[in-house]
Amino acid sequence: MTTFSRKSLDLFAANYPETPHILEHSLRSHPLLELDALAELAEALPATSIEYNFADLPIGVDGKPDPTGIPIGETIRNISTSGSWAVLKNIEQNPAYAALVDDLLDELRDLIEPRTGKMLTRQAFVFVTSPGGVTPYHFDPEHNILLQVRGSKVMTQFPAGDPSYAPDEAHETYHTGGARELTWRDELQAGGVEFAIAAGEALFVPVMAPHYVRNGPEPSISLSITWRSEWSYAEADARAFNAMLRNYGMKPVRPGRWPSQNRAKSYAWRALRKAGVVS
Repeated sequence: MTTFSRKSLDLFAANYPETPHILEHSLRSHPLLELDALAELAEALPATSIEYNFADLPIGVDGKPDPTGIPIGETIRNISTSGSWAVLKNIEQNPAYAALVDDLLDELRDLIEPRTGKMLTRQAFVFVTSPGGVTPYHFDPEHNILLQVRGSKVMTQFPAGDPSYAPDEAHETYHTGGARELTWRDELQAGGVEFAIAAGEALFVPVMAPHYVRNGPEPSISLSITWRSEWSYAEADARAFNAMLRNYGMKPVRPGRWPSQNRAKSYAWRALRKAGVVS
C-alpha cells in the first residue's frame, strides 16, 4: 500500500526540489504515530534525541528555549493540556520506525534521484505540539516533507537563498556549528507564504527555506521525513568555506541554489577539513 497518491507524486515530481507544495498522504491512523506509541518511543530514545519546551513562544527566539521540566512521556501523553512542544529526533534509531521511514522515502526515490542525485542521510523527526504552539523562525539543512498526522498547523515559508530573510552570515554561522534559529523582524512577514495543512496533508519544504509554524486549536502530531543530497551538502560546505573567507576580511559571493553545484568551494572546504586545517 502506498502512502502518497499518484496525483501527489506527480505534483511532487513537478515541483521538487525548490518549490513548496502540499501533498496528500494516508498515515492519519498509523499505530506508530499515536500518542501512547510516541510517548513510549520518547522514553526509549537517548536524551540527545529529545528536545522539548513550552509551546507559547514568540516567532523569534535567541537560541534554544529551556525545557519545561515535565517528563517527556508525560508531556506527550498530556499534550492537549501540557502547553508544550516536543520533537523526537532520528526516530529511525528504532527498528519499527526505521521501516516506516524507509517505506516512505522509497516511494519518492525514483522522483528524487534523477534531479538531485542519491538520497543521503535519510532521517525522520516527530513533532508533538499543544494547541496554539509556535515553532520559532529558523531553517533546516535537509530536503523535507512534513506530514500532518493529527490536528492542523500553518507554516509560513520564506524564499530559500534570499539574504533578505536569512543573511549569508546566518548560513555561515550555522554551517560552522552555530544555531539554526534566525532573527525575526516584523517587516519580514510580507514576504512569507502561508501553507495550512490538516491531518492527511503534507508540505514540502526546500533546503534552508526559512519558516515558522503556528499550531492549530487541537493537539498536533507531525512526521518530518528528510534526506540530504550531494547538492545540499555542497551548498553547506560552500557556506562554511565562505565563513572562513569572511573571517579573513573578504566578502565572498554566496553559493548558488539548485541546480548550481558549488563544487569549487565545497571541494576546497572538504580538502581543508581532511587535512585537519578546519574542523
